[in-house]
Amino acid sequence: MACTEASEPAAATPTPEPETSTQQFFGPLSVRAGQLSDRDGKPVMLRGVSFGWHNWWPRFYNRSAVAWLKKDWNVNIVRASMGIDPDGAYLDKPELALEKIKAVVDAAIAEDVYVIIDWHSHDIYLEEAKAFFADIAQTYGDHPHVIYELFNEPDQESWEEVKAYSEALIAEIRKYDEDNIILVGSPTWSQDLHLVAQNPIRNQQNLMYVLHFYAATHKDYLRTRADAAMRAGIPVFVSECAGMEASGDGPIDQASWKAWLNWMEAKKISWIAWSVADKDETCSMLLPDAASTGNWTEQQLKPWGQLVRTTLRSK
Repeated sequence: MACTEASEPAAATPTPEPETSTQQFFGPLSVRAGQLSDRDGKPVMLRGVSFGWHNWWPRFYNRSAVAWLKKDWNVNIVRASMGIDPDGAYLDKPELALEKIKAVVDAAIAEDVYVIIDWHSHDIYLEEAKAFFADIAQTYGDHPHVIYELFNEPDQESWEEVKAYSEALIAEIRKYDEDNIILVGSPTWSQDLHLVAQNPIRNQQNLMYVLHFYAATHKDYLRTRADAAMRAGIPVFVSECAGMEASGDGPIDQASWKAWLNWMEAKKISWIAWSVADKDETCSMLLPDAASTGNWTEQQLKPWGQLVRTTLRSK
């Protein structure tokens, strides 16, 4: 997805003070018997939203926006999506990228919500990723809030290539952080869990494999594939999902989104909805007049934002 950065709008009139979030912070997480679990081994779910690419929507990468998402939207996790190779992204402006990502991570820690640090790329940049995750793990490895996502959506890479890349990054992270959760992608935009099940990464703890779906495009077949992978012992985490077509646009498929939501809730699969952004597309949750710092009125939320907020507040 691509977009030019919108100009800073005037602050909106805030909504009435929301109720305090009911979502929980569970402390250190682990993977036990294929399930994300709390410190006592009890299965838990994380539910939240992803910020859009940092290089196109940097204005939302701040503590106030994170605090609002916790308090008003009832999230217990956010995802900081660090764009890698477009103009203005990490490879072009690493200092800005680190500033924006760390702003969200610091905010999540302060607000006691989990945060995914997402290497938001479709291609392999092994040495750059190793340096980035080494720095991040040294900085934040002592905080149980932090989850590492190594490769947002491999597209044409084989599972063998993604696996080797992931193993190298896991080794780098584990030099400094022995136990925080690590999320691993798979080919075809993180949908080929059947390939993962045939040849998973071995001898590593607290790994999960991401599944991405867009409900108007991806239907029963992808849930069937994920079910088979889970039966084979593959732990699944939905780190990006939405209700419209895979392009991020088009109408919301309400029936398919409900089927996916029911499936995730029944199986206690954590999920992150895409995205906190104001692009003119269905999956961007905000209108351009929404302030950078939260306090969004319902009128400043697009239909997808309204649906996600209502769903999260019901948990």
